[in-house]
Amino acid sequence: MAVTASCPSCGAPVVFQSAASIFAVCEYCQSTLVRHDQALEDIGKMAALVEDRSPLQIGSEGSYGGVHFALIGRIQIKYSQGIWNEWYLMFDDMRTGWLSEAGGEYVVSFIEHVQEVLPAFVDLKIGQRFVMASRPWTVTNIENAECIAGQGELPFKVGAGYPLPAVDLRSNAKTGPTFATLDYSETPPLLFLGEPVVFDALKMNNLRSGMAIPTATVQAQVFRCPSCGSPMSARSKEILAVGCASCGAVVDTADANHKLLSKALGLRDEKYIPRIPLGSKGELEGKPVEMIGFLVKQTTIEGISYDWREYLLAGDNATYRWLTEYNGHWNTADVLSHPPASSGAMELADVQFNGQKFKHFSSTPTAKVIQVAGEFTWRVRVGESNKIVDYVAPPLMLSRESTSSELSWSLGHYVAPPIIREAFKLPGALPEPLGVYANQPNPWEATHKRVCGNFWKFGLAATLLQLFFVFVLGGTSLLRQSIEFSPQMQGESLTTRDFEIRGKPRKITVRNSTSLSNNWIVLDMMLVNKASGQAWPAAREIAYYYGRDGGESWSEGNREDEVVFLNIPAGTYYLTVDPDFAPENRTPVSDTIEVVSGGNGWSNYVLVMIFLIIFPIFTRLRLATFEAKRWSESDHAPVSSSDSDSDD
Repeated sequence: MAVTASCPSCGAPVVFQSAASIFAVCEYCQSTLVRHDQALEDIGKMAALVEDRSPLQIGSEGSYGGVHFALIGRIQIKYSQGIWNEWYLMFDDMRTGWLSEAGGEYVVSFIEHVQEVLPAFVDLKIGQRFVMASRPWTVTNIENAECIAGQGELPFKVGAGYPLPAVDLRSNAKTGPTFATLDYSETPPLLFLGEPVVFDALKMNNLRSGMAIPTATVQAQVFRCPSCGSPMSARSKEILAVGCASCGAVVDTADANHKLLSKALGLRDEKYIPRIPLGSKGELEGKPVEMIGFLVKQTTIEGISYDWREYLLAGDNATYRWLTEYNGHWNTADVLSHPPASSGAMELADVQFNGQKFKHFSSTPTAKVIQVAGEFTWRVRVGESNKIVDYVAPPLMLSRESTSSELSWSLGHYVAPPIIREAFKLPGALPEPLGVYANQPNPWEATHKRVCGNFWKFGLAATLLQLFFVFVLGGTSLLRQSIEFSPQMQGESLTTRDFEIRGKPRKITVRNSTSLSNNWIVLDMMLVNKASGQAWPAAREIAYYYGRDGGESWSEGNREDEVVFLNIPAGTYYLTVDPDFAPENRTPVSDTIEVVSGGNGWSNYVLVMIFLIIFPIFTRLRLATFEAKRWSESDHAPVSSSDSDSDD
């Protein structure tokens, strides 16, 4: 039940909607009021809120977990890189919670009382993993922040300079809370558990008018660059740094004198021009965006410098996303609210994310900012650096960026230059991509899959057709006779029984199945027409050897053989066979001779299969060539034999 009292400073009504609210800020005179049942005590003026682009306000309503809530209070927290909001929520079921709004990410959390001893602030490090509240956590942010202002109802006193050491944690658990904050402003520290949420899923209403799109409704700061005098501006007080597009100097917009965060570029410094002009508006993936910030990063590997460009895009509902560009290759990138569980302790290992395997591609120990232009929500400066580890599963890329106080993951998606050009209606064509990028889709992958699919289809059809001809429409057996070849027969010929060939000229196949064992034999055969005496000669050498070497079995040759006679006319025939034995092994050899007319041979089938397999081999080679070019730019580049020799 709401409690209403009068402000002792100005007499205005002050409403406490939650029984958990102890303090309130009078919206008329900004007095901080402490509640003693029905009487209010004025304990001083509250610092003014810093205006920002937040679409939220006191009185905004939404739904979470199927329960309606209202925003009844707000505190603003300042940290090294900017400001974030914590909105105090009251639910219809009388619970209270918090909605964090920082850098375009929204997190709903609730205070959690645990019996275990929570870790000390000084003992925690970025990337550290530990178990708390029966689930694993990774430290992603460590800040010595301070609460600078408040508004509405609050469960505790706030004011300018109120210290707030805090540590953010993330968990990759599939159920339960995935986000935690340890608040070290009290002893023992407070634990808040919750999860990141999509803004649209909160079904918010009664939002600030006009703030849902990246168009400022507050008066923009307009000033001149303290380095070169060029005009500069910041759309709102949420913007904490602006880079001069003329000279590259970076200005702290939160400072009344607009002090320099980093100096202007020198005459020898290379100046990059953004492919997308500052202020360009467009629609990316169906959502409106505006390009508000541009920076260039550089890393040096083995004495070679590599530069890439990053574009900060302002989206709807005070959200932000990135575009990155390297050698004409583009990626959209979004900071992940639910990052992989990897802490980075084994950064060379592959990473599992959303059921997909990402392979480690490269680790960049120092990625340094070398140029800044436009507006940023943190105090970016030329010379600041971080460590970047990239993992790829084309067309996706996971990037892990870390400093001594912050760890974040982002998910990039490869985008073709024409899509970027169309999204921002750029007048000219963007440069063609150079080389192969880390997560660039392999253009031969789809082709190879299609060709392989066709190979198996046509190969199966050819195999079934061949088997049909062999076993269903197979040739007619004309003769089957067993013969024993003895070494004493050297120089003598054996004659088979007669057999008859009818009809038109046919293909005749003579098959020999022998009992050779580590031996060879040469058979001089002759197919003879009994009536005309016309003969067709053929000589075949048959050899078969086997044994064991080093504990492994081996074999060479074949005990069986066949010879084909073409266009043999009708008539009565017989075969003569003259054996020639190996001089070193004159063991008798048994042979079963079979004569078959017609039938389908295997040579055409083999030729067809060889022809078909050429196509998947070709596409596979092209696929592998593309992948070799990709990984040649990684930390896992193949080492050539010449490189290995040079190391010896």
